[in-house]
Amino acid sequence: MPDATQDAAARILAAVRAIPRGQVAGYGEVARRAGLPGRARLAARVLSQNTDRTLPWHRVLRADGRIAFPEGSAGYREQCQRLRAEGVAVVDGRVRRELMAGAHGDLDAMVWGPPPR
Repeated sequence: MPDATQDAAARILAAVRAIPRGQVAGYGEVARRAGLPGRARLAARVLSQNTDRTLPWHRVLRADGRIAFPEGSAGYREQCQRLRAEGVAVVDGRVRRELMAGAHGDLDAMVWGPPPR
């Protein structure tokens, strides 16, 4: 893997690790936070090739909040189970929009920003 590709992959994996427990983000949001705007497909590819079992991959969804795995597949069932174990409501393979990073501003602002008035 060329250095630039390794660097991009490392940045994507770091962005996934930064998603707090009980929160989710879309592939595009992960790419943006990794400094790779517009590279959602790269984020998906990096995650599909990941072998680190400690990576919280289950917190990454499609932009509309849907799980990317085919419904009923082992990956789909595992992702639903992992998200629910963190208190994330998954209904019909979709997470409520307000839990998605970017739905009400970016994830950094939601986590570290000032409290709402």
